[in-house]
Amino acid sequence: MIAGLGNPGPWFGGTRHNAGFMVVDRLAERHGAKFKWLKARCRVAEIEAGNRHFVLAKPQWFMNSSGSPIAAVMRRCGVPAGRLVVVHDELDFRFGAARMKRGGGSGGHNGLRSVSKVLGTSDYTRLRFGIGRPPKGEKVGSFVMKNFSTIEQTELSALLERCADTIEALVTHGLDKAQTELRSAEV
Repeated sequence: MIAGLGNPGPWFGGTRHNAGFMVVDRLAERHGAKFKWLKARCRVAEIEAGNRHFVLAKPQWFMNSSGSPIAAVMRRCGVPAGRLVVVHDELDFRFGAARMKRGGGSGGHNGLRSVSKVLGTSDYTRLRFGIGRPPKGEKVGSFVMKNFSTIEQTELSALLERCADTIEALVTHGLDKAQTELRSAEV
């Protein structure tokens, strides 16, 4: 299962905090999949990649409460935590950088904190989508709720493609290969 983190609704659509949703949307577009609503307060789509079937999920509660809808979809689909990939925005990476890793702490990310708390484990894979730090004097909360800058938007599509490629490499070739391909594709 690939779960993108973000906030629901059109007002948040292009914001930095919705980078996880954007990557999952790109995967759905590639495979012609349409999202449907589940009672679990989650939008899901199903795709085939690398001869494997998997679920794309976008929780429709706010970021800080993402864990409950993700866990509900995992239970419904019989997905163990070890087969979960969470895609999220990452302040500690400059825009354009992305990394994939397995396990670890939340790094102050409330969406990850919620997922780990509800699942009772942090042993799942994360794709961290770099959004950079706010300019001096700007609060993190307002920065992540802003749309990407005009300059960032010119590079956004290529970064979304690279992240979608990485997820497909993970499914097809495993974590080590996906991590290597992601780093080698970085500009």
